[in-house]
Amino acid sequence: MFDHFIWEVVICPLLVAAAIRYLADRLRPDAAATFLVTALAAAAAACLVTVTAFAVKALAELPAIASPLRISDAYVRADTAQEPWVSWLSLAMTVAAVAGLARVRRRHRRDTAYARRYTGLPATGDRIVLLDDDRAEAFAVPGPDARIVVTTGMRAALDDTQYAALIAHERAHLRARHHRLILLAHLSAAVHPAFRLLLRPLDYLVERAADERAAAELDDRRAVARAIGAAALVADGAHRAGGLRITPGRRELRHAGAVPRRVASLLAPRGTRSLLPLAVPVLIAAFSVVWTVECVYDLGELLHAARR
Repeated sequence: MFDHFIWEVVICPLLVAAAIRYLADRLRPDAAATFLVTALAAAAAACLVTVTAFAVKALAELPAIASPLRISDAYVRADTAQEPWVSWLSLAMTVAAVAGLARVRRRHRRDTAYARRYTGLPATGDRIVLLDDDRAEAFAVPGPDARIVVTTGMRAALDDTQYAALIAHERAHLRARHHRLILLAHLSAAVHPAFRLLLRPLDYLVERAADERAAAELDDRRAVARAIGAAALVADGAHRAGGLRITPGRRELRHAGAVPRRVASLLAPRGTRSLLPLAVPVLIAAFSVVWTVECVYDLGELLHAARR
């Protein structure tokens, strides 16, 4: 079974993480966000099932557990006799993953409960809540009674065109159910350390997807770019544009902050990008899932043989 651990816990997660980091800012953001997060979630699920299978094997290696089940602990240990550490490392990874998943779920429920305090407030016909608050904030509250919350501080800082772009951006988050993609990304990051490096690129990708949807709705990419810049400046008083040029070089763009990169992407000419590279992480994730099924089958055969 050791080859399953190498492929599904070491090689495939690293390949998926590398592919997603490379492709996140190089493809059409609306399609890329869905496909890349789905591939990530599939790879994370495969990894979790695999380490859980090895954790079960670790427990079956203990005489105190194997004996009542009439399983030969020596037979189970012999399967990975050359790598005795793999079962116990998997057990530790399983415990860490379960704790991480519970932590993400708890934080998500807390944040959802906080955000939904605003669903009962009076809203306009298009479900916009204008909150009397000097702070400049705007966010979407998903759910059956979805709302877009904008503070008076944010509204006062934007002109009518920028405000329309802001609302279109938040509406895009709700329509595309981006909150689910972000939750899946955080749950996946709790399973494998390599996936934690993807949270920032995927968060950026989701914001870019909302930017593009808003630009398409308003048919004005510059208006959305100006709204993003204006909202970022008033929402964070310490933010500085840093003299970013309208068309920065690629090397400069890679090291720029998220907001300048989003603005620069909207101001740049929109070209057609092939979605074919999305097949790479999807195929790696599919391969990992297939091998996970075989890993579970091999574990069942091992335990059955150990009983005999």
